[in-house]
Amino acid sequence: MTSAEHSLLGKSVAYRDEYDASLLFPIPRAGKRAELGLSGALPFHGVDIWNAYELSWLDPRGKPVVALAEFRVPAASPNIIESKSFKLYLNTFAQTRLDGADAVAQRLRTDLSAAAGAAVEVRLQTAAGFAQETLHELDGDCIDGVEVDIDDYDAPRPDYLHGDAAGIVEETLVSHLLKSNCPVTGQPDWASLQIRYRGPRIDRAGLLRYLVSFRRHSDFHEQCVERIWCDLHARCAPHYLAVYARYTRRGGLDINPFRSSEAGEAPGNPRGARQ
Repeated sequence: MTSAEHSLLGKSVAYRDEYDASLLFPIPRAGKRAELGLSGALPFHGVDIWNAYELSWLDPRGKPVVALAEFRVPAASPNIIESKSFKLYLNTFAQTRLDGADAVAQRLRTDLSAAAGAAVEVRLQTAAGFAQETLHELDGDCIDGVEVDIDDYDAPRPDYLHGDAAGIVEETLVSHLLKSNCPVTGQPDWASLQIRYRGPRIDRAGLLRYLVSFRRHSDFHEQCVERIWCDLHARCAPHYLAVYARYTRRGGLDINPFRSSEAGEAPGNPRGARQ
C-alpha cells in the first residue's frame, strides 16, 4: 500500500537502530500530478534535493562515524519518499557496522533508488569536511517588503497571478513567506522560494498574495512547488521558468524541490540561515 495513511507518518513508533531498508515508504507522484492536469510527459524538469544532518554508523571496529548527506531524487521518478520513513530508515544505520563512507553511500544509493523508482544521487560529507559548510541565501530580489493587504490563507489562489505582456524581463524573485502544512499531521512546513523567469513581468503584489494563500494549504513539499510552477506557467506565460523552494528541516531532514522548464538545469544546494 502506498497511500500516506498506511505509512508510519503521524504515528508513534519504536526507533530501530540496526539497518532496515524496509522502512522506506514510497508514495506515487501520479495522483497529485493528476490534480494539476499532468499526465504523460511532464512540462518541467527538476530534482528534489534532500539534506540529512543526523546520519551516523559504526566503523568495522565499532566506533561511531557521523556525516552530512545530500540526496538528489529526479523529478521524473515515479515516487517521492515519505519523509518520516526516510528519517526512520537513516536511524537504522546508527548501530550498523560498515566499511567506510563509500560503502554507506552505495547502500543508501541502492535503497533510495529502489524506493524512488529512479537513480538517486548520494553525496556524504564526513566530519573532516564540516568546516567547509557555509550559509548562503537564495539570490534574487526579495518581494516580502511589497505593501499589500492579504486575507486569503486557506487555498492557493492562482487568480492573483498575472504578467504584463508589454514588459518582457529576465529576473529572479525571492520570498521567505511560503508556508504550507503536512497533509497528514498538519504540522507546518516553512520555506524560502526562488522564482527565476524570462517573459512578461510578473506583478509582485499578486505573486506575494498568491504565495501567502498557501498558508493553510496541505500538500507535500514537492507537490507545492509543482503547483506553483504550473500556476505561474499557466497564468504568466513565461518563456523560461524555474522554481526552487528551500524548506526548513524537520526530523533532521530538509527537502528542497526544484522545477525548471529547461532540461539538464542543475541547482546548487545553498543552505539558508533557517535551515
